[in-house]
Amino acid sequence: MNAPVSIFQPQHPAPGDGTVLTDEDRARAHHYALLGNLFFAAPEAPLLTALAASARVLGSGDTPFATAWAALGEIAAGSDTASVHDEYHTLFFGIGRPDVMLFGSFYLAGFLMEEPLAELRDDLAELGLARRPGVAETEDHIAALAEVMRHLVITGPDEAGLARQRLFFTRHLQPWYARLADALAAAPQARFYARAGALMRAFFDIESEAFAME
Repeated sequence: MNAPVSIFQPQHPAPGDGTVLTDEDRARAHHYALLGNLFFAAPEAPLLTALAASARVLGSGDTPFATAWAALGEIAAGSDTASVHDEYHTLFFGIGRPDVMLFGSFYLAGFLMEEPLAELRDDLAELGLARRPGVAETEDHIAALAEVMRHLVITGPDEAGLARQRLFFTRHLQPWYARLADALAAAPQARFYARAGALMRAFFDIESEAFAME
């Protein structure tokens, strides 16, 4: 699939003790990267093809996660890039306010560029991450937050790293991701992205449960 999006650049060496990633953490990093790609920009043909192929493996079973993968693979197999690109721009770049907002501060405070974004920037500075020059999206964009979680997974598989992952996820993703998924599910013009939102919800639900048990 596509390489991970690159919204942030490290400002100092990442924490971690060099522990080798487990298969589970590699899979988690992969899913965070995928969600970052899907919500940062509309997918191109190779990614749609890869989604359809991956769903044949990951979409087997009756769990919400497998069901979401199967649905995303089915819509990817039946979609062309032009229609998915049109859907992306209609949903997220409509005239006036977009039909669906991808920014955490909107769901947490009701407006963009509010206090949740300032708190997020403080936490990112502590993690040594800064937005790359030329990136238009603010740090509370869902793709940016997925990229941060991927970074935390691959740089901190140790106990301290897991604590950083849990803290960041529960502060900056857990409080609002379900509302984004609901907005996508309710948007009449959302076909591909309703399924992408369902996969996001299913994966983040698993993450929420895992962090609650640690």
